[in-house]
Amino acid sequence: MNIILFGATGMVGQGVLRECLLASDVQRVLSIVRNPSGQQHAKLREVVPTDFYDLSSIESELTGYDVCFFTLGVTSAGMAEQQYNHVTYDLTLAAAKLLARLNSGMTFIYVSGAGTDSTESGRIMWARVKGKTENAILRLSFKAAYMFRPGFIQPLHGVTSKTKSYRVFYAITMPIFPILKSIFPRHIATIEEIGRAMLNVARRGFPKSVLEAGDIIQAGSVTA
Repeated sequence: MNIILFGATGMVGQGVLRECLLASDVQRVLSIVRNPSGQQHAKLREVVPTDFYDLSSIESELTGYDVCFFTLGVTSAGMAEQQYNHVTYDLTLAAAKLLARLNSGMTFIYVSGAGTDSTESGRIMWARVKGKTENAILRLSFKAAYMFRPGFIQPLHGVTSKTKSYRVFYAITMPIFPILKSIFPRHIATIEEIGRAMLNVARRGFPKSVLEAGDIIQAGSVTA
């Protein structure tokens, strides 16, 4: 598989990139980032576009790919709906629409979140915007599209969140994650499980287009 990855420097993106580079059936990964990570690997190429809302400057780089993993996202804390919509819906659809045009046989996997509102009409702002984004992606002309809605995520291998409040949360809860995982096995996914699940769904598909935490863990448990 040839994979395009958005958000490789975020917590989920770091885990997904690690699994991609370990997978024997992944030939190359094009990582589209705001800032170079400095990571080196024979399969990996990083591209820094001048404008994430207009990828025409790198359009020639975006053809010939089988899969896109879109893990780019920000917290809605402190944002008005218009601003959050711009950095979530507008940014994601700018990339998705272009990729759907350039790669008709592509599978697109979008990392959303538990509690996303598919009706787009609920009271929680971020959930409405995420639901709107999911629905718009599902209407595009990809070969297949899947929405991942992980719940609690257990970071591994030294991976950390770029969001300070999340780093504090994980620092406090990390010692008890194994206990929580044993009590709630279908609600807490490791970044390894999420990465493996994304690869497995890209390889084989999945019966649902929207995968909740339990579905992600199930998909991630399948051996490649």
